[in-house]
Amino acid sequence: MFALCAALALCAAAQQIPKPALSGVEGVTLETSETLFSVLAALNACGYNQELNSSYPVRAKIRAELARAAEASPEAAGARDQLCQFYRDHRQADAGRDLAQYVSLALNLGDPPKFATLISDADLPPDAAYVRGLVPLLETYYQQEKLHAIWQAHQAEYEQLVEQFHDPVAKMILATEVYLKLPMSGYVGRRFAVFLEPLAAPGQVNARNYGSDYFMVVAPENGALRMSDIRHAYLHYVLDPFALKRANAMKRLEPLLAAVQQAPMDDSYKRDISLLVTESLIRAIEARTLRDGKAPEAQKREMVQASVEEGFILTEHFYQQLAQFEKTPDSLRNAYPDFLVAIDVGREKKRAQAVNFRPQAAPEVVHAGKARPVDPLEVAEERLSSGDLKGARQLAEAALANPHEDQARALFVLARAATLGRDMPGARAYFQRTLEVAHEPRMVAWSHIYLARILDLQESREEALKHYRAALAVGDDKPDTKAAAERGLQQPYEPPAAARPAASPPQDGKKE
Repeated sequence: MFALCAALALCAAAQQIPKPALSGVEGVTLETSETLFSVLAALNACGYNQELNSSYPVRAKIRAELARAAEASPEAAGARDQLCQFYRDHRQADAGRDLAQYVSLALNLGDPPKFATLISDADLPPDAAYVRGLVPLLETYYQQEKLHAIWQAHQAEYEQLVEQFHDPVAKMILATEVYLKLPMSGYVGRRFAVFLEPLAAPGQVNARNYGSDYFMVVAPENGALRMSDIRHAYLHYVLDPFALKRANAMKRLEPLLAAVQQAPMDDSYKRDISLLVTESLIRAIEARTLRDGKAPEAQKREMVQASVEEGFILTEHFYQQLAQFEKTPDSLRNAYPDFLVAIDVGREKKRAQAVNFRPQAAPEVVHAGKARPVDPLEVAEERLSSGDLKGARQLAEAALANPHEDQARALFVLARAATLGRDMPGARAYFQRTLEVAHEPRMVAWSHIYLARILDLQESREEALKHYRAALAVGDDKPDTKAAAERGLQQPYEPPAAARPAASPPQDGKKE
């Protein structure tokens, strides 16, 4: 599962001490990070078990050491238990997104043991903001578990990984540059960093684009890296600026967006023509260079057709343009404007109308869309996650006063703000009002669950049981909802020691 994220904030990784360039390619590095290691170690200690069988052997060794350290120290065990409760409370149904939110956070944290955020909390990407509360727990866990000693004990193995994969990654980048006929020194002030972290599941490639910097977190899988995914992200790093510098040319192509509204790809491609153009070009390059360009033409054409059927309708055009480009001495930077001029909007719209779009698109590796119009309740939820209860309440109250906003969602935000502010009467009242107007199953179910938890704390067990049963009857099919309600039926709710108050609910659409 690929994690997709875009943010205008500077990534914390970009502020670390620069690493040596990869085989002389300016701004391109292959490296490791103790901060990433610490976050992933914490997740592994708390039940992050995805793809253990195909992971690099060091993952199993570190997990065993973490378990032994916790067994030997009550303080370490206590720190782990508090951190794990947070992890359980913020789990996602999708394993890829579950990991992605913590990778997003880790890339915006400084060095241990403080793990200070290197940008303001307000500027954190939404998924990182949602798990911002991990940081103080991680700081305690890092110290009690003596994570630095474990990191140092395995530094040689991590460096061995960097050495092992340096040449394959450098070779891939060189081959890409040769095909594009671009110099390998044209990216001053930009950065493409690949972080090797064997504690992550090998199949979950996390790519992040923060402004002009691109970051990937990858793990070896059965002794190899997913080189095609790294190359895809690298192509974005190289080609995204080409489109961004040609606003007028992109404006001419915008009518093509109407032809892809029914396609299965992510909505960002349906709103931003520059994203559609770049992704179509990248997929055309991947088809042209399949198996180093030696794949049968039929296989290349299959790749092109699959891309078109996912909605990337310009793949065919760029595939043909690249065939001519390969015969000339021009670099892609010089040929790119001609590629755009050659697009016949009318012809491409007509071609797109004949396409039978697939029901589902393949996951994207990197996604960097334009910012959507600001949703005040989305901002309120981000404020809530970052601990700005006053700001969240103000935005939710304004939304509640606006008949055009989602009243149930505004009430749900106010209920959660009251809960985090330890205002149990207020929380109870707002959750009850949410139930009066909400229709979305998840919101209804979680309102019942958190009302039940409040009632448990107030020793009204019979009333709490009614709400736990009501949550199960709503029909929300998310596994975290069922687990939370069933756990509440089995025993009264008790918040973990030193944790937030009882009804510390997830953001809408987030796991318990």
